Amino acid sequence: MTKKKKSNYRKYLIWFWTIVLGGFLTVCLLFFTASIGGFGALPTFEELENPQTNLATEVISADGITIGKYAAENRTPVKFKELPKNLVNALVATEDERYFNHSGIDFKGTARAVLKPGSGGASTITQQLAKMLFTGKASRNIFVRIGQKMKEWVVAVKLESQYTKQEIIAMYLNKYDFLNLAVGIRSAARIYFGKEPIDLEIHESAMLVGMLKNSSYFNPLRREQKVKQRRNVVLLQMTKNNYISEDKKKELQRLPLDLNYTPESHDEGYATYFRTHLQKVMRKWVQDNPKPNGEEYDIFRDGLKIYVTIDSRMQKYAEDAVSEHMANLQTYFFKEQKRNKTAPFYDLEKDEIARSYDRARRNSDRYKRLKAGGKSKEEINKIFKTKTKMKIFSWKGDIDTIMSPNDSIRYYKHFLRSGLVSIEPQTGHIKAWVGGINNKHFKYDAVAQQKRQVGSTFKPFVYATAINQLRKSPCDLYPNTPYTIPKGKYGIPEPWTPKNSNDKYGGMLSLKDALATSTNVVTAKLIDQVAPINVVRLAEAAGIETKIQANPSIALGAVDLSLLEMVSAYSTFANKGLRVKPMIITRIEDKNGTVLKDFVPETQEVLSEESAYVILNLLQGVADSGSGIRLRAKWTSGGKAVTGFPYEFTNEIAGKTGTTQNQSDGWFMGIVPNLATGVWTGGEDRATHFAGITKGQGATMSLPSWALFMKKCYADKSLNISMEKFEKPENLSININCVEKTDEDKNVIEDDETNF
Repeated sequence: MTKKKKSNYRKYLIWFWTIVLGGFLTVCLLFFTASIGGFGALPTFEELENPQTNLATEVISADGITIGKYAAENRTPVKFKELPKNLVNALVATEDERYFNHSGIDFKGTARAVLKPGSGGASTITQQLAKMLFTGKASRNIFVRIGQKMKEWVVAVKLESQYTKQEIIAMYLNKYDFLNLAVGIRSAARIYFGKEPIDLEIHESAMLVGMLKNSSYFNPLRREQKVKQRRNVVLLQMTKNNYISEDKKKELQRLPLDLNYTPESHDEGYATYFRTHLQKVMRKWVQDNPKPNGEEYDIFRDGLKIYVTIDSRMQKYAEDAVSEHMANLQTYFFKEQKRNKTAPFYDLEKDEIARSYDRARRNSDRYKRLKAGGKSKEEINKIFKTKTKMKIFSWKGDIDTIMSPNDSIRYYKHFLRSGLVSIEPQTGHIKAWVGGINNKHFKYDAVAQQKRQVGSTFKPFVYATAINQLRKSPCDLYPNTPYTIPKGKYGIPEPWTPKNSNDKYGGMLSLKDALATSTNVVTAKLIDQVAPINVVRLAEAAGIETKIQANPSIALGAVDLSLLEMVSAYSTFANKGLRVKPMIITRIEDKNGTVLKDFVPETQEVLSEESAYVILNLLQGVADSGSGIRLRAKWTSGGKAVTGFPYEFTNEIAGKTGTTQNQSDGWFMGIVPNLATGVWTGGEDRATHFAGITKGQGATMSLPSWALFMKKCYADKSLNISMEKFEKPENLSININCVEKTDEDKNVIEDDETNF
């Protein structure tokens, strides 16, 4: 070798080692600089132990199902043991093949990425987690990005020293945002496939892992074909790493995505009205129950677990029952309104109708937003007259259309509303809560928020007072003749002589028959015997929280109450006279499972056990021969058997229908030994109602929802809804064995239940 060649070789060798060693020392220097905070503060030991992550608060039903969440980010963490093996395999095969063999940094992968650009990313799963937790979005500035990368390396090494490989995988999957409110793997599995992570199939896991590359681009709701291609790349990687066979890969790659999109926004899912009410309750609870450091719990970020009394199965049955009946009832209402010149109103003048629409406009979210934005009245009126694209409700599904906000208000006024709530009398646990027909389009809650005139459903409190105070028997006879309470008595300004709604009088009626047929004159006589103030006291003790004026007209239900109040009070009859205050929460835990609060029932004795049983016996007459007769398998009319009703219940049912003036409100309260359920149905405005009693009575508007709900509950044997008789108290001294009526006497008076 010539002297010149030796000199050049030495020069190249020096340059080579200078570059290699210089590069190595530069990397070491950068690494050291990052480790001492030269590129920004590093997370402390405490921050590494407890990374700041927004965690969704879960609402967990009595049967262990998550029925909703409150979340700034819809994230509910899972542990590694709750992840299926195929998901972990797909993740490692695609994102970090040497994951279990490095300590946070894959130097081989880094070298490959530097020497061969485009060959694949060099970031390990641990580095990606470090970036999500502590580094943030990558900067476009090359020098800033180098600093971020060094920081990621340091944090990754620290994470590896603090956590196991399994814990890091769980943290990574819990942190990632899969879009469409699916933050973290549990939300992603539930939203995209309607299942828990542990139940994911291989191809489902592969799709979710594929989204980790860029969930915004690989969005299965927008780019299904691209997502499928990316999923198949993940399956290919699983084959290369010997997690699945070639044949299995080909089989899975042929499958469609099989999405079961189940959104978890507040307007979606079950118990939406209940969750709105619960949120209000929780806001008050966190104010009264601060953390040990004095801060308030954040129900949107602190990952609380709220265990509620709602049973997810019963909630589903309740919502399905209301929807099934209301969709059918609405068709009849639409047909009737075609003949109504002032549809959907009756009994209103033009100026009153205009005021109704104006109130609805001012109460709308659109109006409030515009006003808060500084729009003038003229500008707002113009916007409400301008047609725009919108999605409107129908019983066959939402409809995309173009109409003005004013037109949409008129459209929604035509829809009847309904609510259902069901309580377990012995515990006070609310098992089902249906606040309306669709929470997305009809926000007002008919269970707790709304108060409407209760009609004849209030009469049992008059009868209960008479039984409890005067020991009246269901067999006691009263004349079916007009009864007058004179002027001045109980402070009334004029004499009060209520009429029977069918204007039929004569003969004697037992209390059982009088309640079954909702005979007003008998109820008027009773309230005069016991005094209105005593009825009010009993109703309030039983669970009515609204202030009631003690005047005689309350006997016929001339008082506005909520559905929740009514069902709570009726539950007292089923619980042997002992009132248990309604409960919606049984336990609250923090994110670590520490119990913050256990809730216990609050009880109060209202009636004697004997009186409670007697009122139940009275209420059974409604289902056996009164306005609730359609619950039975058959009944008789004019001596002939009438069959064909759809429900055919054979067990004991204590119930009461109610219909208010002009058929504005239809009610049904039904009790079996371990469940009390009430239903209300009506329009948003009291002037929105059926024209006649046939379709407008409680037995038609609300009883079917109750019956459908109970049918579904009885079909589910796991619920153990009682079909037994009401428990008869020992040594019952009040006579309940009235003389049986002949078939001719069993004709039902279905329309004799209005309050005026």
